Amino acid sequence: MLLRHTKKEIKPRKALTVNPAKTCQPIGAMYAALGIHNCLPHSHGSQGCCAYHRSTLTRHYREPVMAATSSFTEGSSVFGGQANLIQAIDNIFTTYDPDIIAVHTTCLSETIGDDVNQIKDKALKDGKVPEGKTVIHASTPSYVGSHVTGFSNMTKAMAMQFAQATGTSNGRFNIIPGYVEPSDMTEIKRITGMMGINPIVFPDTSNVLNGPQTGKYKMFPPGGVSKEALISTADSMGTIALGETASADAARALDARWKVPCQVQDLPIGLSATDRFIDALRIAAGVPVPDSITLERGQLLDVITDMHQYLYHKKVALAGDPDHLIPLVEFLLDIDMLPVHIVTGTPGKAFERKIAAMTAHLPCKVNVRAAGDLFLLHQWIKNDPVDLLIANTYGKYMARDEDIPFVRYGFPILDRVGHSYFSSVCYTGGIRLLEKILDVLLDRMDRDAPEEEFELVM
Repeated sequence: MLLRHTKKEIKPRKALTVNPAKTCQPIGAMYAALGIHNCLPHSHGSQGCCAYHRSTLTRHYREPVMAATSSFTEGSSVFGGQANLIQAIDNIFTTYDPDIIAVHTTCLSETIGDDVNQIKDKALKDGKVPEGKTVIHASTPSYVGSHVTGFSNMTKAMAMQFAQATGTSNGRFNIIPGYVEPSDMTEIKRITGMMGINPIVFPDTSNVLNGPQTGKYKMFPPGGVSKEALISTADSMGTIALGETASADAARALDARWKVPCQVQDLPIGLSATDRFIDALRIAAGVPVPDSITLERGQLLDVITDMHQYLYHKKVALAGDPDHLIPLVEFLLDIDMLPVHIVTGTPGKAFERKIAAMTAHLPCKVNVRAAGDLFLLHQWIKNDPVDLLIANTYGKYMARDEDIPFVRYGFPILDRVGHSYFSSVCYTGGIRLLEKILDVLLDRMDRDAPEEEFELVM
């Protein structure tokens, strides 16, 4: 259904969300679990919940997403899901033979009060977990947070339930990449490799949800962070968490428990955030920045310089995850665009304060809302039109109704491909992001230009 009947008049809404700018916690937890090698995510709830989470990830990545479920019925919904989960653990290890089962809860199991840690301990005591195998778990009810906080909870569970210190440094750094695409995780590993750093990236969905077509199905693709690497995170020299919402909790947990020094950086989206990330790597590892990275930075600057006239003071509306939006807004400011309407579905007043401080100098009013929705964003656009919309697939309805150039960015993207293969982080990712923005703006110029201004060379 299109949104042409959206009213311009904005009224306060406390108990009603219309077109939420987020998905639920278990989706993020399932995605994080897929970033562990030989791991099967497990949804402790009903079959319908698991089916929704799997289908959303499958539609976004165009890859088969495997996950198990406790298959709650009316009886388990009333009396508890312990028997279901213990039976599921036994069946999974017997039938599918993963190294790890990563259990995340759902609204149903949380509401009835299942103690997953106690159930896991009972499964161990009953001999349902074979020697050398592991079960981890995270609390991820859908009625709080978002897919980003679900990712954070599962990533923290990896840090807390795997890491074991030996007292001997492994000479490596942990990098927690946040809720980003497999292509972005590949790019982060490429950049660190160029600097001579061999990080432990966790979770790591590269070569899991963007693998090649070989004609043979593998339930557990070759990618993902290994169990041994996760155990070794307690011996690392430090941790860099990319994104306050999705990554910081795991990094701080390692610091608190194992004294692994941590720092929280913005996702390296665009120029300034990537500069800070590269500098953090340089200082932490004590290595110089190679000329090859300086070259890539210069190429990004060249594109900005060459095409600045088409970007200057264009108004932009954005919806997405907080860890994406903060550096993305900064990038738009760096290239002299005007981000004027910014919405995230993830709660957090700190996000609103951060964006307000970043945009305080702009010559126009800026609207920002955490725990907002796309209906509110649409109303803001109706009252103050923009030149560009950046959002996930659900933004296409607003873009069509208001006739706005549209760049798909974030999660989920259900109607296009490329996001899992082409990165948008670091300098080369910044060039691709700029290309996408410029393409839709220049396409609009061509579409609207009279014949005498329909130029061959822009």
